[in-house]
Amino acid sequence: MFSSDEDNEFELEAEELMMSNFSEGSKLVGGSPTIKPTVSHSVNSKRIASVSFEENTDSENENTVYTYPLKPKMKNTYHVPITVTSTVYVWLLTFFAAIGGFLFGYDTGVISGAMLLLRDKFSLSSFWQELIVSVTIAAAVVSALAGGFLNDWFGRKVVTILASFVFTAGAVVLACSSNVAMLVVGRLILGLGIGFASMTIPVYIAECAPAHLRGRLVTVNTLFITGGQFIASVLDGGFSYIKPDGWRYMLGLAGVPSLIQFCGFFFLPESPRWLMRKGRESEAHTILQRLRGTSNVDDELKEIKNTLQLESLNGDGNTMLRILRTPAVRRALIVGCGLQLFQQLTGINTVMYYSATIIKMSGVSDQQTAIWLAAVTAGINFIFTIVGVWLVERIGRKKLVMGSLIGVTGSLILLAVTFQLVALMSPSNVPYHSNTTCSSYRSCDSCVDNSQCGYCYTGSGSSVNGSCLATSSKDTGHSDYGPCENATSLIGHTWASDYCPTSYSWMAILGLILYLMFFAPGMGPMPWTINSEIYPIWARSTGNSLSAATNWIANLLVSMTFLTLTETLTKYGTYWLFVGIAILGLMFFGICLPETKGRKLEDIEDLFSQPWSLHWRSSRSRYTSLKSSSSSS
Repeated sequence: MFSSDEDNEFELEAEELMMSNFSEGSKLVGGSPTIKPTVSHSVNSKRIASVSFEENTDSENENTVYTYPLKPKMKNTYHVPITVTSTVYVWLLTFFAAIGGFLFGYDTGVISGAMLLLRDKFSLSSFWQELIVSVTIAAAVVSALAGGFLNDWFGRKVVTILASFVFTAGAVVLACSSNVAMLVVGRLILGLGIGFASMTIPVYIAECAPAHLRGRLVTVNTLFITGGQFIASVLDGGFSYIKPDGWRYMLGLAGVPSLIQFCGFFFLPESPRWLMRKGRESEAHTILQRLRGTSNVDDELKEIKNTLQLESLNGDGNTMLRILRTPAVRRALIVGCGLQLFQQLTGINTVMYYSATIIKMSGVSDQQTAIWLAAVTAGINFIFTIVGVWLVERIGRKKLVMGSLIGVTGSLILLAVTFQLVALMSPSNVPYHSNTTCSSYRSCDSCVDNSQCGYCYTGSGSSVNGSCLATSSKDTGHSDYGPCENATSLIGHTWASDYCPTSYSWMAILGLILYLMFFAPGMGPMPWTINSEIYPIWARSTGNSLSAATNWIANLLVSMTFLTLTETLTKYGTYWLFVGIAILGLMFFGICLPETKGRKLEDIEDLFSQPWSLHWRSSRSRYTSLKSSSSSS
């Protein structure tokens, strides 16, 4: 060893270096790390500084001691080698896996604009519109539930390849559809692929990612979902000018990215944690080395192995019964399913599936304008999901969820107030024939709520005059009689079958934009991110399968009933319902949701062993700076 003076100087340098390396943006996991700078000889007697610290895990296990050598940057200064972090390879893996998220998002976004063209092409009623949207979701429920079993038996890689193949087949059927039945079948096939991907991709990414990047990488999947929605909306806008078959291109192009994922996944590895569970330790070791960019993965592999051995001692019976009998995992499942439930019941997919329709409801008359405005809202959703990727490892999951949901609640209140104003200030109906059902309505708003009626009007702003007339059974773009009966008589008049002229359209568009600005960083990605990390490995496939199925069931419920709800509860009544659900969600997350930021997958189960009441208190950050820790020691 060196002299004591030299050692002291070296220790001070090492400690200062650790303060800078582990600054506010990259704090260590653990409650109160203990720093121990040391000096040692390396090969060829070159002096090497290193740092050790203890990670307190809040469990009964012994603390883990880590030691990192500090390599020189300049004279008397050192840095931690970057080989202890991740590699480009894990980002490449995430990119190809997240194509599944892109496909999920593309389907969600594309149907919004395509539905306006499909409705005119096939004269679709509200029932058929809801069925075409919802059959995909129903199929996704089934495949998400089946995906848990398939993931356990065949692995994450095989199920992802299967999902991309099925999605490609569905896209081909949709592009070639010649009737409503083929549309329904194609959407059903598409749903099977989406269901497999939605529960497999987050688990696959989480199991391959290092702990310090896991939240960010899983959130990338959601970024791809919103990116898919945005690109789909842009394509909707472009292809909306191709009449009458622009919808074929909108729906069929989804097969291109799914084909890329299908081919690319043959060259990607299986999840190392799944391989360890199947006893393929050598293969898992090799893959983990590639994912971490270092040959020193023995400790991580040993930790995974010890966790699996401990779990095997608790029995290998029915996984679902075991989940229900294990209090910590049962609580995790309640939280995971609750996250997915409230994500959907606060109305996100009514915004995504029906954004163009909602914009038209608010008073935008031109179809192409409505589609392009829907593309703008999808773009905002994509941009603010990037904010979520940036924030997830900085402020944590719980704060992101709570802040997001508060903003969503305020946006829903604005939408509810907007549609209430549209209804209250709706132009009156001047009866054209007094003996018809349509003529009995008092205003435009109540008139267009009936899919068999429309509003034929002249003027704009506060000087609108019009009549509620029956919609033509042959062409929904005209009335069955009166001044809007055909293109010739329509001169000087405007036919509105699904909206009312109003000066409050800007409020509805603002409400949609604010909704997505708040939803995208938190309530969009966090249910998937948190679900990918809160279950032990024996319950991970089943837990994610059940939570994904909960998402799709709630999605199905909302999408199948949205148009019907707007006709029965009124548009503003529907959004007030969403407001009430969002407030319940805030209460649930405040009480039940713990913070999982920075925890290893093998340690998160401990969080759910604590009483619910502990999570209601303000969560202390587990990321304490080394400087404050060292000064207190």
